[in-house]
Amino acid sequence: MFQKVLIANRGEIAVRIIQACRDLGVISVAVYSEADREALHAQIADEAVCIGPARAADSYLNMDNIISAALASGCQAIHPGFGFLSENPDFAERTTQAGLAFIGPTSATIRLMGDKSEAKRNAIAAGVPVALGTDGPVRDFDEAIAEAERIGYPVMLKAASGGGGKGIRVAHSFKELKDAYDGAAAEAVANFGDGRLYMEKYILNPRHIEVQILGDHYGNVVHLFERECSVQRRHQKLIEESPSAFVTPELRERMTRAAVDLAKRVGYRNAGTIEFLVDADRNFYFCEMNTRIQVEHPVTEQVTGVDLVCEQIKVAAGEPLSFTQEELTLRGHAIECRINAEDPARGFAPCPGTLVSMHLPGGPGVRMDTAAYQGYKIPPYYDSMIGKLIVYGADRRQAIVRMRRALAETLFEGVVTGTDYQMHILRSEAFERAQFNVNSIENGDFDS
Repeated sequence: MFQKVLIANRGEIAVRIIQACRDLGVISVAVYSEADREALHAQIADEAVCIGPARAADSYLNMDNIISAALASGCQAIHPGFGFLSENPDFAERTTQAGLAFIGPTSATIRLMGDKSEAKRNAIAAGVPVALGTDGPVRDFDEAIAEAERIGYPVMLKAASGGGGKGIRVAHSFKELKDAYDGAAAEAVANFGDGRLYMEKYILNPRHIEVQILGDHYGNVVHLFERECSVQRRHQKLIEESPSAFVTPELRERMTRAAVDLAKRVGYRNAGTIEFLVDADRNFYFCEMNTRIQVEHPVTEQVTGVDLVCEQIKVAAGEPLSFTQEELTLRGHAIECRINAEDPARGFAPCPGTLVSMHLPGGPGVRMDTAAYQGYKIPPYYDSMIGKLIVYGADRRQAIVRMRRALAETLFEGVVTGTDYQMHILRSEAFERAQFNVNSIENGDFDS
């Protein structure tokens, strides 16, 4: 086991990794920007190192400073969390070249599965269903026109690199294609520095369902069942749950088998997620792979009893998986609400500011992952998520009731959050009956 691990991230995921390190008896080293000097992760870690100014490019995206901090503090490994450099193959490669372990998959695997076109080719080779689309990125808009005619409208344009719902646009007709192409390319360049796009058939009102997998250095790969992530706005998830009320035992068997087959084909190790789009007839299609821990990993932890972050660290240290597929079972139901400092009444605009006071919910089956504290000034430079509220129940009905209770007890005074909006969704008939899809917010399904 490692003696000391550097956490190349901030916010609640940094706090979460610090907690896992403490459970394993590992010394944690936080990094922070000048804007995060008073951040919780910088205060509770065993050690903390400033790595640059507020701008992410100068701090949390600065590979040289992060690796230098790890070496200077005597770390043996770096955990990237999610976002920032977590899916950057160059960072993973430079980490290992510096003699440090990267707590995640290899740089080659990140590069392979991070490019959506290459990931799709591997999915096909593994026998995983994929939607009709281009074999690789389109060269230019003229090729996009030709491919859209071949595939048939509606089509989805997606960034070849990156994830997190960025660089995605849908064109329902030729008239919409130019705006969709330009919008997706511009967003892809802004977020990933890569404007390449590929195209696939757009599945009307699909569910977004993903499978959590874990692999070790010895060829063992297991799945930890599925998560339902269809409650989202503009490709940004708001509420996740596990298991999915839409997934039948037969569909679960097919989807999880497909995910494991794909992970084995690419020699995957550590934590990863295979994402699928599922149509109304329960046909599923490979979407992408996230080669990191997911924001919504706690719901999987709740229903399986597996600490995914601890498992990540142990696998990176060379230990085999501590359980087999046969030892994993689904128990109960879990729901997560992402708590963002943003205003739904103003188009979900970010609302940085000072937390004048706060009250976190408690009681049976309630968990809050957060880096917030009273008096904390939320900086305007980073993602607006300030916490994740997770509840567990014996079944979905109990989990819904507990989430309503927990949301009602949650208070962040001084900033606007989306908790009232999430309560609106949790109280809707569409959510109660699990009759929703990725477009339900835009379609107003939760308003009736």
